[in-house]
Amino acid sequence: MLTKGLPRDVLVGLAETPMSDFHFELIAQDGRGRAGIFHTPHGQLETPLFAPVGTQATVKALTPKQVAELGATLVLANAYHLYLRPGDQRVADMGGLHTFMNWSGPILTDSGGFQLFSLADQRVVDEGGVTFRSHLDGSEHRLTPAKAIAIQENLGADIIMVLDECAEPYDRKYNETAMQRTHAWAVQSLEAQTRDDQALFGIVQGGAFPDLRRESARFIAALNTPGIGIGGLSVGERKDETYSILEVLDEELPEQRPRYLMGVGAPEDIVESVRRGVDIFDSVLPTRLARHHTALTHNGRLNVRSSTLADDPSALDSKCDCYTCANFSRAYLRHLAISKEMLSATLLSIHNLQCLIDLTRELREAIRGGRLTAYADEYLRQLEPLE
Repeated sequence: MLTKGLPRDVLVGLAETPMSDFHFELIAQDGRGRAGIFHTPHGQLETPLFAPVGTQATVKALTPKQVAELGATLVLANAYHLYLRPGDQRVADMGGLHTFMNWSGPILTDSGGFQLFSLADQRVVDEGGVTFRSHLDGSEHRLTPAKAIAIQENLGADIIMVLDECAEPYDRKYNETAMQRTHAWAVQSLEAQTRDDQALFGIVQGGAFPDLRRESARFIAALNTPGIGIGGLSVGERKDETYSILEVLDEELPEQRPRYLMGVGAPEDIVESVRRGVDIFDSVLPTRLARHHTALTHNGRLNVRSSTLADDPSALDSKCDCYTCANFSRAYLRHLAISKEMLSATLLSIHNLQCLIDLTRELREAIRGGRLTAYADEYLRQLEPLE
């Protein structure tokens, strides 16, 4: 079923049922940049914000206490992975994700659409959903919009996502089909939702094609979901194309709902996206880089294994006051990396996440102070590769 065939009364009915437990306050604007507060049952989310990713109900190498001490307010978990292991019903029986992973703040779960996109050789998509083989044991599974909602309702996150289809960005014909399918699945997801304590976000698709993105933004906005996800970016298109699409979406998406750019976490992309009206970010990038011995700094990325750091007594980043920078030298961090010590991943994850959480906090402050352009220009100017 494609969206062009959906009854108008279904769409109107969905648009007239906002969720009162979730609302977004737009506090300040500076150019396209926005600072706001998204209210949830587990606490307020000040935006722009960066959310650490805890794919398997854990932010890799860190305890929940450590994540909270970094200033993180929202964390992510992945419905696809938790459905396969340990099972969403088991999580529900343990009291839901908040209890299971001991995180008292807001949680967002992705429906699994992107994971299925990345498993292209192990899945078949049709109008009703996706049939796929588990990357764990090869067993066959079927994911439909209704099942994706049921899984996320069992997990119990505050923010949940509709099932969508993420397509290769330059295939127009397939993007048209995937977009219409995403629209139909969004409606089916809304119809399947039974819990009123979860905010279900729609997702905009359309590849690298501005006209498709406009069409998708208008359709998803009309569903009146409490927030809107922007999917299918940073999946192979050029950065300037990503930014152009965000400018198009800023013109189409409603101001009074938060905009979540899914899976984007490079510092320069966060800055440029905030300048184009994005509110929420998530990415595995900071913890993945940490496990590969790379640090984010105000001057760019730094390979901690570099021999030039062997006798360097200075902090990882002179402008950072995280636990790692306050207590350990570059020489020690290099020693941990070269020695393959587990502590290396922990200390670098603390630093990398602090870098992005601080960045979004500073962007919030710049927007509220009317200094976004000056702040962004200076931040990007300093991002030169380190020798």
